[in-house]
Amino acid sequence: MSNAAPPRKAPDQPWRAEGTPDESPRRTGGRRGGKWWGLLVTAVIVFLLAYIGLNYFGQANQPTISYTEFSRQVTDGNVAKIYSKGDAIQGELKSASANPEGGGKYTKFKTERPAFAADKLWQDLTSHGVTVTARPVVQERSFLSNLLISLIPIVLLVAVWIFFARRIGGGLGGLGGGMFGRKPPPKPVGLRPGTGRTTFADVAGIDEVKGELDDVVDFLEHPDAYRRMGAKLPRGVLLAGPPGTGKTLLARAVAGEAGVPFFSASASEFIEMIVGVGASRVRELFAEARKVAPSIIFIDEIDTIGRMRGGGASMSGHDEREQTLNQILTEMDGFSGSEGVIVIAATNRADILDPALTRPGRFDRVVNVAPPDRGGRESILRIHTREIPLASDVDLTQLARVTPGMTGADLANLANEAALLAVKRKQDQVTGADLSEALEKVQLGAERTLVMPEEDRRRTAFHESGHALLGMLQPGADPVRKITIVPRGRALGVTMSTPEVERYAHSEEYLRGRIIGALGGMAAEDVVYGVVTTGAENDLEQVTNIARGMVARWGMSERVGRLSALPSDAQQAYGLSAAPHTLDVIDAEMRRIVDACYEEACHKLRDHRGRLDALAEALLESETLEETDAYRIAGITRLTKDAEA
Repeated sequence: MSNAAPPRKAPDQPWRAEGTPDESPRRTGGRRGGKWWGLLVTAVIVFLLAYIGLNYFGQANQPTISYTEFSRQVTDGNVAKIYSKGDAIQGELKSASANPEGGGKYTKFKTERPAFAADKLWQDLTSHGVTVTARPVVQERSFLSNLLISLIPIVLLVAVWIFFARRIGGGLGGLGGGMFGRKPPPKPVGLRPGTGRTTFADVAGIDEVKGELDDVVDFLEHPDAYRRMGAKLPRGVLLAGPPGTGKTLLARAVAGEAGVPFFSASASEFIEMIVGVGASRVRELFAEARKVAPSIIFIDEIDTIGRMRGGGASMSGHDEREQTLNQILTEMDGFSGSEGVIVIAATNRADILDPALTRPGRFDRVVNVAPPDRGGRESILRIHTREIPLASDVDLTQLARVTPGMTGADLANLANEAALLAVKRKQDQVTGADLSEALEKVQLGAERTLVMPEEDRRRTAFHESGHALLGMLQPGADPVRKITIVPRGRALGVTMSTPEVERYAHSEEYLRGRIIGALGGMAAEDVVYGVVTTGAENDLEQVTNIARGMVARWGMSERVGRLSALPSDAQQAYGLSAAPHTLDVIDAEMRRIVDACYEEACHKLRDHRGRLDALAEALLESETLEETDAYRIAGITRLTKDAEA
């Protein structure tokens, strides 16, 4: 491929060169040698301070006195011994005396005998019994001793520096940068022989996504076949989807299926307070991957550093993020196509990524990883229960039917919660009841031991019965799976409704039915008691979101028309993305839809007051009603729709 960029002459060299000799001289010294300059300068400064301090404090307890003061002390008989070298005299008193010149008391001293002095010093010393020694009274350390003692802080400084460099920076080679967050070069996952690798056998429920990644695996296994045809593999694959759908697992499975090294890193690990560290880590990561190519680099949560870049002034943290992103773009754009390094990234916010990151030539293949369908959920449950002993009454097919919208991570957590329940109950196997209770705990929250007054308990029973009855009566509504007035999480009672089949597009009739069902609790309290309580707060939030979507996003209002007046994140941008008159129309239409649905909910509950009372009385008696019992007590026959039809 003539248009391919030339390969790097050294794996850790962060640039490419064209037209240079193959044996070009390499830089000497450079960045790694520069890392020692900071330590060297600090060591010299510490040494000088220590040496000067030793000399200063070593003489601080030996003040210099005047010769007159010395003569007076000799005359008073207070001098114990002296040592003289030339005209310099140092000595020691018998008892401490006040220094008339420097202040304070002293015992050891030094002075200088004037050359013009004609006193009888020797006679005076002899007459007062002063000992004249041949050794200095104050033994001063030699230059070598001071030098060795001054080196002790240097040794401690180097030891502390090396300790933190190894803890933070990963070795002596990164001393200079290790103190500022440099990390050791990343190591590939799964290179040790005998370690189990994740393969496509461990991935279920997203077969269409695996199909898009099969050619990546095939290229890594048979690169020559693609090169002969002049085909180039996408340099980057972006896995986009909600959290918990298995994006990281897919990336590991691609590497394990192809049997190549796998480098995994989170985008947030590149960012540091010091600008430039992130870009350096990116260079190191790509250099290590090239050394063991073919290999895969996986960057999780890439939206942390890959957000759309904007103009204007920015803070240092933003500069660091942009430098890191620019380095990733440079590394990916520099691939020759024959290096065998593939970058896989994951995000759940693909809409905010920088266009330079998703253009062809970088992440030029975007793979959407959606939550699994019913068959996928069943396959995922079978994988996560492979090592869990299941009782004969466990029906994974039925469990997959009642868990729409749950991701692979949710299902793994469900299986684990059921196993924990079985252990608490000292069982040998996980039963269907364990899985059912675990599902309630995951979806609704843990049970609360809350003692409610009988009036509040009865009101809650009518509230939940209103939800359930309208769900049973409304055509096309999701079937009611369970009704309970046992407090769970923040709710005093819960009505579970899940669709019979997977829904990917919702009609206006279905959405109105959901609004009517959500208003059923408030309508039941209004019909029975004539008042409403704060228990409908969460219901009203759901109603508001559905009504706003119908009017402002999905074109289900004649007055607003067939346009998207508010973005998907309308709760944050509400009032900023449409004209004031349009917002007034949206509010009026939302109120019209909700008021009409509320009137219909109250009308249906009045018409079926007997069924409402029956459900409420049954709930007060047993607290929880399963699907079959709920429909039987309400006297309604549920038409089962086979999803496979």
